[in-house]
Amino acid sequence: MASPARSVPDTSLGLSRDEILLLRQHQPAALALAQAQASQAATSSSRGASAASSQGGGAGGRLLLDPHSLQALAHHFDRLMQAIQRRMQMVGFRLPRGPVTRTMMMTIRWQLNQQTQLSTQAQASSALHAIEMADAEIARFHDILRQIDELEREFDKVRHIRDIVRAFKARVDALDHRV
Repeated sequence: MASPARSVPDTSLGLSRDEILLLRQHQPAALALAQAQASQAATSSSRGASAASSQGGGAGGRLLLDPHSLQALAHHFDRLMQAIQRRMQMVGFRLPRGPVTRTMMMTIRWQLNQQTQLSTQAQASSALHAIEMADAEIARFHDILRQIDELEREFDKVRHIRDIVRAFKARVDALDHRV
């Protein structure tokens, strides 16, 4: 008889409530994808995928600690982060190297507002038309900023979860090497 998959409660990982919900949402999907890609159903990750599918959405969710499950989850979050970055590029935002600070965002917003005001003043002869265009651009820009803020929050959550998963994977690998 096979032993059950090792796991820890996801509430003990130091994650926020939103991050726990995100982990619970993505762990079964990651394990199901890994299970579908692996044609062998008798591995420990297959047992782990079944266990995660039955536990993943519940209030007592657990993070599976077997190397295959952690690897599948790490790959899933890597792919998710790449998708978020592609989406950010689609809305016209490129992440600078290093963290994006609120101060940087405020500076960009201020500069864009200044440019909009200068453009409106230069078009004095067609002020009404210029104002309508500027309002539409500002609304579009605000929508883009909202999307960027939302993507940044998701990116930070995913990065935090990915880092914890990697740390657990390293611990499990170290324990497996000792045994």
